Amino acid sequence: MYYIYILYTKVADKYYVGYSKNPWERVKQHNINTGDKFTGKYKGWELVAVFQVSENESEAVRMEKFIKQQKSRKLIEKLINPNFILEGKFAQLDRVPYVRD
Repeated sequence: MYYIYILYTKVADKYYVGYSKNPWERVKQHNINTGDKFTGKYKGWELVAVFQVSENESEAVRMEKFIKQQKSRKLIEKLINPNFILEGKFAQLDRVPYVRD
C-alpha cells in the first residue's frame, strides 16, 4: 500500500508532502537528511497526517503531484484537519490514524 504523508517543521514553519510505502520510516529519513533537497534544509520534521492512497504507486505519485501543484498552504492545513471531509479529487484518500514515537 502507498501512502501520502504530510510533514511539518516548527523550526521553519513549513510543510512537506510526500508519498511512501512506509511514511513512519520515511519521516526518520527526512530528519537525518543533510542534503540540498527541501527537507534537508530544515530540521525537526513531524508527521502530521497520513493518507492511504492505493496499491498502485502511480496513483500515489499522481496525488502527491496534484497536492504540490496547488501550491496552497491552506489546502495542506485543511488536509491535516481531521474534521475536513475528503471529497472530490481527495475522496480516494483514507485518513490513517498514527502513533507518534
